[in-house]
Amino acid sequence: MSTPNLSTPNPVTDRTKLRDARRIVVKIGSSSLTDGQGGVSVPAIDALTRVVGQLYHDGAQVVLVSSGAIAAGFRPLGLDKRPKDLATQQAAAAVGQSRLMAQYTESFWKHSISVAQVLLTAEDLMRRTQYNNAFRSLNRLLNLGVLPVVNENDAVATHEIRFGDNDRLASLVAAVIKADVLFMLSDVDALYDGPPTQPGARRIANVSAEANLAHISVGDSGSSIGTGGMVTKLQAASIATDAGIPTFLTSAENAQAAIDGEDIGTWFASRGERKSARNAWLEHMAISRGSIMIDDGAVEAITVRRRSLLPAGLIGVSGTFEAGDVVEITNSQGTVIARGLTNYSVTELPAMVGKSTRQLRDELGPEYDRVVIHTDDTVIVKQTTLTS
Repeated sequence: MSTPNLSTPNPVTDRTKLRDARRIVVKIGSSSLTDGQGGVSVPAIDALTRVVGQLYHDGAQVVLVSSGAIAAGFRPLGLDKRPKDLATQQAAAAVGQSRLMAQYTESFWKHSISVAQVLLTAEDLMRRTQYNNAFRSLNRLLNLGVLPVVNENDAVATHEIRFGDNDRLASLVAAVIKADVLFMLSDVDALYDGPPTQPGARRIANVSAEANLAHISVGDSGSSIGTGGMVTKLQAASIATDAGIPTFLTSAENAQAAIDGEDIGTWFASRGERKSARNAWLEHMAISRGSIMIDDGAVEAITVRRRSLLPAGLIGVSGTFEAGDVVEITNSQGTVIARGLTNYSVTELPAMVGKSTRQLRDELGPEYDRVVIHTDDTVIVKQTTLTS
């Protein structure tokens, strides 16, 4: 399989162009893969692999982000529903992941496709070194013609450091591999303007690039098998589209019809050009070590005029960061407006608050004649908090 040229314009411009994707991330939820009694549904997996296999043989490099490991472990452990305690969830994941991958391996092999298991934790995408390693590994597998099956490493992930749901994981993986589109398959066929079970609820066919997903109010409960709901899907769509990756949401049952270009599901248009992997990492994945509060003038300089942050705009700092760490940049009300790589440590900055670079050079020496955070090391953060 040849390596796609991802520097050229994205060929997936609307819902009818899914077949033209060079790289595509397909996300499938737990409730679409299991039989509702804790077992892996072989017919459901076979149906999924037929659709994904078609994309693969049409020339796309495909990454499958698959939930279902914990659910697949229910029956072997004698569980009738998702456990609430972390230790039992981890045990179910450890048992279920191997069963899930065994079925994927067998099912994809019917379509002459080799698969690889890739288990990630949030920290794998939150530290620059691990992020680069994840990219290189996934990129190499794709270029070798292998289809990676990605899941969160639930057997070792903790409540404190985890993605929270595979919807978010899928959007971050899409940013990592520079996908053309994120294709989300769920037990719901589209985004609606109200609860889809209520009379009069209408499908939202298209969400424009200008739409503010933070202002869409939806229910947030997932199924008894999985953890996700429409809130997590909107969060994932927001992350992906903000990274320049359009997102298509529909049900697993409608996957083939979606590939055939039928008017189903919900299409989320991308917002602007695809972000660099570095900016995607800075905004959504890097661990912040502290925060820097700035005045209104500095906020305008950073967000509107896209200038570097100077010491004169500082109000205060907090955290335990060193030079080179990622920090959040907040306005005077404490709202995060950007993230960036600081050139100074938390112990150096307090003496610099409100001073010009010339003053600092005269008082502290020529090594202080530099910006706090350079504009090239800054990414503006859009507000994506969703209501339920």
